Amino acid sequence: MNELLIKLAECIEFGKINMASPYPPQMKGQEGADEITRRALEEGVPPQDILSNGLMPGMERIGVKFRENKVFVPQVLMSAKAMSTAMLHLKPHFLSGAAKQKGTFIIGTVLGDLHDIGKNLVGMMVEGNGYKVIDLGTDVGSDKFIEAVRQNPEAVVGLSALLTTTMVNMEKITREIKEAMPGTLVTIGGAPVNNDFCSKIGADNYSPDPQGVVEYLNSKIA
Repeated sequence: MNELLIKLAECIEFGKINMASPYPPQMKGQEGADEITRRALEEGVPPQDILSNGLMPGMERIGVKFRENKVFVPQVLMSAKAMSTAMLHLKPHFLSGAAKQKGTFIIGTVLGDLHDIGKNLVGMMVEGNGYKVIDLGTDVGSDKFIEAVRQNPEAVVGLSALLTTTMVNMEKITREIKEAMPGTLVTIGGAPVNNDFCSKIGADNYSPDPQGVVEYLNSKIA
């Protein structure tokens, strides 16, 4: 594999954003995701290869570490920032059609719930694994989800909730998405939900962590 892409995957895994960033300490003074992505493009590495062999392996590694409690939210956020920095260089190529994303993922925190850290982590992890992410934000009702699905009929929908009081809204939104757009896949997550609740409300998947969402999407889309 291209040496630059190996270095890029390490930058993503360890959250090295750019040369000026002091984090992580063991990579201080080294090029980060920003410089390496730009250099790879300048040297003619295809954008698709940068995504598939640089960003995605790094995000997968940090996702597995997070699942195994080997790293925690701050480290994942640094990896996500490094990934987002690299994606700024790649997005023009996606828009032009020179590189393709795997599919589309619509995500939002359900009506009545303003928590967004978990949602943001999932969105960043999914984007870093090659998907277009449409983030509807927090406190999102059925209408916004359905409108987004109508505009992106092949998309998978992710619903997040942190409050037990908003679980009823997750159930209502899932039902109304399924009624309006039959066949739409819905995956759910958040502290108060589990597999039993997923089955009860008619959702298609429950993931306890961001990497689980990526694996589900890969099994259904990629």
